[in-house]
Amino acid sequence: MRRVIILLNNGFEEIEALAPLDVLRRLNYEVLLVSMIDTLEVISSHGVSIKADVLFNDSLLDSEGVIIPGGLPGATNLRDDKRVIELVKSFYNDKKLVAAICAGPIVFGKANILSNHFATSYPGFESELGCAKYLEDNVVFSDNVITSRGPATAFDFAFAIAKYLELDVSRLLKGMLFE
Repeated sequence: MRRVIILLNNGFEEIEALAPLDVLRRLNYEVLLVSMIDTLEVISSHGVSIKADVLFNDSLLDSEGVIIPGGLPGATNLRDDKRVIELVKSFYNDKKLVAAICAGPIVFGKANILSNHFATSYPGFESELGCAKYLEDNVVFSDNVITSRGPATAFDFAFAIAKYLELDVSRLLKGMLFE
């Protein structure tokens, strides 16, 4: 199914979740905000209430990829959720997109999927990634894994995901004044 999911837990970083959602939806790609808590209302790291599209359920496993936003304690809440770790491992092993930004790559570190990959994250989280080589690039592609640095790179991250999904971003880049 041509769909990606963005996992949310309380304490997520707004721009890191919503920039990919916005870009992909502008490209008519299906994206679902998925609440990992027991309510659709999820509270960001800055107290903004966001209504997720769905609660986590097994039917989401047929998605084409997963996006993990940063923000604290959102990223640690996702990292400590066994369902998230199992989903990330499954998507990674099935060669589906796994993407994370800011503190979000700590989820990949716990899932132990970065040992043969280049990766990046928000400064200070390097030791929690377990990657083959840490880079300070805004966005790092390594096979089916995309990682990014933080809030200022959220749109770079979003467009990298769109390009990975083979979506034509040329008109959108111009329309959103990135070019």
